[in-house]
Formats: sequence, C-alpha cells, structure tokens
Amino acid sequence: MTSTKTTPTTPTTAPPASSSLPRRTVLATGAAGAAAVGVLGTGVRAADAEESGQTGAAGRGRAGHEVFQHGVASGDPLPRRVVIWTRVTPTPSATPGSGKGKPVTVTWQVAKDARFKKIVRKGRFRTSAGRDHTVKLDAKGLKPGREYHYRFIALGQKSPVGRLRTAPRKRAALDNLRFGVVSCSNLEAGFFTPYRALAARQDLHAILHLGDYLYEYPTGGYGMGQDNVVVRPHDPPHEMVSLEDYRRRHASYKLDPDLQALHARYSWILTWDDHEVTNDQWKAGAENHDESEGDYKKRRARAHRAYDEWMPVRMDGTAALGNGTRFYRRMRFGQLAEVSMLDLRTYRDEQAALPGVDATVSDPSRSITGKKQMAWLKESLTRGDHAPQWKVIGNPVMIAPVTFGDLPNDLIDPINDVTGILPADGAPYNVDQWDGYTADRREVLGHIRDHQVKDVLFVTGDIHSGWACELPLDTSTQPLYGDSYGVEFVCSSVTSNNLKDITGAPQLTPLVETAILANNRHIKYLDFDNHGYSVLDITPERAQMDWYVIGARDDANTPIEWSTSYETIAGTGRVTAVDAPVEA
Repeated sequence: MTSTKTTPTTPTTAPPASSSLPRRTVLATGAAGAAAVGVLGTGVRAADAEESGQTGAAGRGRAGHEVFQHGVASGDPLPRRVVIWTRVTPTPSATPGSGKGKPVTVTWQVAKDARFKKIVRKGRFRTSAGRDHTVKLDAKGLKPGREYHYRFIALGQKSPVGRLRTAPRKRAALDNLRFGVVSCSNLEAGFFTPYRALAARQDLHAILHLGDYLYEYPTGGYGMGQDNVVVRPHDPPHEMVSLEDYRRRHASYKLDPDLQALHARYSWILTWDDHEVTNDQWKAGAENHDESEGDYKKRRARAHRAYDEWMPVRMDGTAALGNGTRFYRRMRFGQLAEVSMLDLRTYRDEQAALPGVDATVSDPSRSITGKKQMAWLKESLTRGDHAPQWKVIGNPVMIAPVTFGDLPNDLIDPINDVTGILPADGAPYNVDQWDGYTADRREVLGHIRDHQVKDVLFVTGDIHSGWACELPLDTSTQPLYGDSYGVEFVCSSVTSNNLKDITGAPQLTPLVETAILANNRHIKYLDFDNHGYSVLDITPERAQMDWYVIGARDDANTPIEWSTSYETIAGTGRVTAVDAPVEA
C-alpha cells in the first residue's frame, strides 16, 4: 500500500474500547474464537502431557520452558503433500534472531485423528540457529482431498495440534471451494479480530493471504488512525532492516493468539506485497529505503530469507532450505479452480513519478510482472482442454482501472501524436498498482480476449478497502464500455488504515466513493470505511465474495457483521449484488 516514509512520533497507547457499530448479522466470535484458540493454539493438551510423562504448567516437561512458543502452521496444499511449519525455542536465551541455541532434532507427525492414534506419516527434522530454529518441510504421501492433524515433538514437549487439508485430485469434480480472504494486517494498528472469526468457522478449505502480512515500520511509525495510536508495539521497536530485525518481527506477529489459531486451523496460501520488505518496493529500490540503510538488494534478500524461514510456503519448488527466491506458483483444486499466486514486487520496474497525466504508466518497456512471470501468468490462463473452470489469480495490487477523465481508446493515439502525454487508460489515482503499468494490464486482458478465456477471477489485497469490479479493456465513461474479460474482488484490510482513518473525516469517504464510481462504471462496489475479512465461495455456477467488517480495531472483543456480497455468474465476466452471504 502506498504511503510515505514516516518519522516516528510519540505513540499513543490505546486502551481496549467498546464498539457501537450497528449490526445486521453479528458473528459470535468471542466464545467460538476462544474455543478455537483453546483447541488449536495452546500448548500440550492434558491427555498428551500425561501420556508422554510431561508435568507442570502447559506440560513443560524436560525443557523447563515453553518450546513451541510460535504455534504451528501449514500451507500450499497439493493433492499428496502440504507444507507444515513450527519454530522451537531450545533455551530461554535462543530467542528469534539471536543466533543462539544448540541444534535440535524435531519429530513431526501427521495423523488421521486429533489424538494421533492413527499416525500416517512421521519423520525427523534437524534445525539450528542458522535457520532461526524454524522447522519447515513437505509432509508427503498423503491422500487427496483429506483432512489431517499434525504436530511436532522436541525437548520433551509436544506442539499445539494443527489441521490441514490436502487439495483434491487434479480431475476431481467439486461442488464448491471456500476460502477465507485477508490482507494488510498491521499489528500496531489493532487486534487481529478477523483472524479469530475465520478460525471459528468450520467450512473453509484454506486461507488466501494477499500480502502485507507484517509491516516494517518502527513503533509509532504507522499506528492506528490520525493520532498514530499504537495498539500493540512492534518488536523490534525500530524499523526492520537486518536479518535479525526481520526474524524478530515475524516472531512477534506469530505470538498473536488469533494468528496462531487461524494458522493452526487452516492451511494458508500466501503471497507478499511491499511491507514484507519495505514500502513501495520495486526490483532495484523502494520508497522506504535510503543509503543509510545499506544496499537495498541485500536488505531484500534478508527479508526474503526470513519470510522463507517463518512462513509455510514453497519457494523455488523447495520447502526446507530457507533460501528460495521465486514466489509465484500455482495450486490446483480439481476441475473447479486453479489458484495462481503472483509476486508483483520482485520484478517490477520503478513506479511512475506522477499519479496524474503521465504517459510513463503506459510505456510498454515497463513491467509490473517481469517477462518470465508474465509468460507464466498467461500460461495459467490458457492451460489446454483440461484447464480448471475458474482461474483464480492471487493478486497483491489492484488490476481494475481506477481513473479520472478517461477517453475512448480510439482517441488516445491521435492525441498522443500531438501531445505524447496521455496514458492509455485515463489518469490513474494510484500508480503503485496495475494502473501504473497499463501495458502489462492490456497484455493480460488482451490475452484473455484473444483466447476467449472465461471465468477469470482476480482476488486482491493492498488498498485497505473493499471493491467488486469488472475488467474491461476500454474503460472510457461512455454509456456502455464494452465487454468485461474477468472480475476482481478486493478484500479490506485486517487492521491497516483506510481512507476514513487517514483523513479522520468519515463524511468525506462517500464523496470520494461517488466520484470514483461515476468515473469508473466497471466498478460496482466500493467501501473505504471498514476493516475485516472476506469469504470467497466458488461453485461451477458462480463465484461469490462476502465482505465482513469489524468494529473498533483497538477492542479485542469488537463485534463483526456481514456487510455485503457480490457474485459473478460463470461465463459472464460481470458482477452483481447478492442479498445474503453463503451459509457457514
């Protein structure tokens, strides 16, 4: 999300606040969320402690301290394997990023049942300070479309129990897929209530996290609202630059109980945006990086290494080395859908200088994807006779045009013959997203048009607001803008500031929303006011996104309500409103 490099102010500490948000459909996440954390996000259960001879608080056993402090996680589900993850603390001084602590051999188990009476796969993993005592591996040899339980054992203790679900067989015919969808989770700006709500659900197949899993700023650098309230301080308190910094920040996020609960309950499919490294990054630099912070590419390499160590993802086709770099990848879910996750930071050219009338944004020599990823994306969209029906693109930044003063395409070239200043798709308001790289967008949408690809769905994060959009090639504000070559659903932020928070003027957002909708007829829904999460439900007949919103971010027990739902009917490329969310 575009922002400026911030000089830390004296942070304001926020007490828990009650929410007065009116509700239509309120989710009872308080007790349900606590139950989910109790089952999935705590230490060794009493029965397990007794079975293994462990005694004392939380079954501490021989180590004398809690070994599995950062929970468990799984991700990138395939039909016969899923990545599983944890981190061990071998001694109290072996804190994340410290470089301290002896090597440890960790046992891992995958079972059909939560009590591990029917273990189907197990093994050992050797970890050390060289990989920050993280454990990450592919649990292989599983059966497609099954739910399993997994755990780790080390130093006389057992980890929390997690659940995972493998993807179905490639040719499986599915009635539906259902994903939780989240993005932009700033720990300093509020509690992770959306994670707790999703962990309490029993109907999801996986979680899609679309970027900005954590933030790089120092404490007080990017808090809650205009007053920069620090709801919960970051660790380390300074901006993360070194490998130790990135490791510590990942660790601090994974101490959050709601985050631990959601990681333990469902497998995650993630991509990154900019803040996993630093704000507005591109392939050779970033807005939030200067010479005093050293070489940018070395900083990015440190950030990527820590991410690979601490996240349940595959990079470069590996899961255990902790040194992968390629992050765009695909996961197939039977004949119904394939999820292609993009990396729109590592290969992009620098952002255009101006968000207004600047022909740089349509320069065909500039790219947001890079050549190799563009070819890969186009292949994802056209995969032959056996391609899955829905092509779901995990998209870190928005692809739908958001412009002002757009002209019909057949007028752009003649005007540019004289002036050379008009971008191909109007004057964009945010050149950090695909609006700053319109040649790439036109290449993707043109590929969809030329190959008559149906059921393309971009699912997007980044901009801290909710959107439902159609994807035309000609976005001019005429009565009819022509065909739509896909749909985009954008989820709001978990906690990061939106327009209302930044301006402190809730009366302003309806005016902005009205102006954007009037200039962009392909945009059907826009919400600049709320935070929360979404649920994406896919069937052969349609794909539907439900938006849920939370109340006060600084209230750990804030209520949650359903806000709105939109769907796209198969084969149409159009967006329509829906009266109710899918049933949980």
